[in-house]
Amino acid sequence: MMRMVRRSNPSKNMQILMRAGSVVAALAAAALLMAALGYNPFLVYYNMVAGSFGTAYRLQATIHKVIPLLVLSLGIAVAFKMKFWNIGAEGQMAMGGFGAAYAALKYGALPPYILLPLMFVLGMICGGIWGVIPAILKVKLGTNETLVTLMLNYIALRWLTYLQYGPWKVGGFPRIPDFSPNAVLPSLFGIHIGWMVAVLLTAAVYVMLRRTKLGYEIAVLGESESTARYAGINVSKVTIVAMLISGAVCGLAGMMQTSAVEKTLTEQFTGGLGFTAVITTWLARLSPIGMIGTSFAFAMLIQGGGYLETTMSISSKMADVLQGVIIFFVLGCDFFIQYKIQLRKPVRKGGEAK
Repeated sequence: MMRMVRRSNPSKNMQILMRAGSVVAALAAAALLMAALGYNPFLVYYNMVAGSFGTAYRLQATIHKVIPLLVLSLGIAVAFKMKFWNIGAEGQMAMGGFGAAYAALKYGALPPYILLPLMFVLGMICGGIWGVIPAILKVKLGTNETLVTLMLNYIALRWLTYLQYGPWKVGGFPRIPDFSPNAVLPSLFGIHIGWMVAVLLTAAVYVMLRRTKLGYEIAVLGESESTARYAGINVSKVTIVAMLISGAVCGLAGMMQTSAVEKTLTEQFTGGLGFTAVITTWLARLSPIGMIGTSFAFAMLIQGGGYLETTMSISSKMADVLQGVIIFFVLGCDFFIQYKIQLRKPVRKGGEAK
């Protein structure tokens, strides 16, 4: 009676309308779920928006979540562009925070104009190393990058736990000392200058992917490895370099989070942002500009979800439910952008249509 048929050439306007419609449908479905649980969905949505943008302080808190999400998304996009499924942003962010913390704790007496660049460099180096490991394993041994990057997340997080409860512990409590004022990123307009780094990085990644030889090679490799080899591209080299950049960018997010927000290193400082960034990257269709919007949207869900807990006694996990519903609808939308349902008339035994 019906079958799925691939669309020949879906227009850009149709794709935009379908994706916008999928988000509206997701919000409507989540509203029905909230109503079934006894909550007023309009009040819930209002409080989520108010909790994210209602006051200057809440807006600053939301932007503080946008910054790492955007930077992590940019790092992941470099890997995803060549279809290297880097699910290890959480671990790369953690190792970036470790590198920054090492510099802050060991050289905390240095002036800020020396210490902060050193923290940036060490954070990017540690994140880059954590990104290169799965790339080398894939190139040399043919391992599955999804599993390797995922497992490396937990190794990195357990390493932070070891430091917090072991060699870096201060006093009788399992905590790492606070950074000196020299190791804290300065603020501009009430927000740490990481927002400027994120904006510049967005432009840099956009140019790299769209206007450079490396970006072209990454794109060709993402389309077809055999085509890349036929074109004379060194697949191993491009894979390793791209993952070095991807991990370094994610490590940069860890440096800024430890320096400007936490002002120390803790085992929970990543807060699952590395996993959330995988979603924001995919929903933005690997577009650096689009990632600004998706990062804002998910930062609002995280910040607004916490506000719901205090104002309406609703678990902040409701924001996670809403994220899941949105993802479900958007993925479904992607399927129907590529395919359409075609109805067929039933055929009688004699071969004639009814």
